[in-house]
Amino acid sequence: MTRIRLAAAILVLPLAAGCGFQLKGAVQLPADVKSVFVATNDQLSPLSVELGRALRASGATQAASPESADAVVRVLQDRTGQRVLSVSTRNIPQEYQVYYVIGYSIDHGGKQAVAPQEVELSRSYSFSESDLLAKNREETILREALARDLADLVVRRLASL
Repeated sequence: MTRIRLAAAILVLPLAAGCGFQLKGAVQLPADVKSVFVATNDQLSPLSVELGRALRASGATQAASPESADAVVRVLQDRTGQRVLSVSTRNIPQEYQVYYVIGYSIDHGGKQAVAPQEVELSRSYSFSESDLLAKNREETILREALARDLADLVVRRLASL
């Protein structure tokens, strides 16, 4: 059975590579985008941190100024929060939704390549008063995951230039 799986994997890999399949996070930026400047008000927000990580993973360097960059990502909005999705009969929250909203545009070659757009991602989680510390940590983990997904989305958009 193991040999059959190995043979199947060997046959599928060239097909996957031929159709343009890439592992998540393996984004190739265009040859003329080697340095990127990220214009944001908060360099320490989860999105800014994850955007820097995603750019480094794709082989780009972060430029010190917009003038020295091949592309400029302008973060116009960087907002996160949570909403109550459901409550119990005693009016105690049972389910929350964590959301992350960004607005961004991309300049390339001295002109706007991507018009300002807004993207929102959200995830829900159950809540229990007896697991308060664990649920607070779960919320933090979800928020970081949303920021990572949004940063990857911006880098993929940058790769499509």
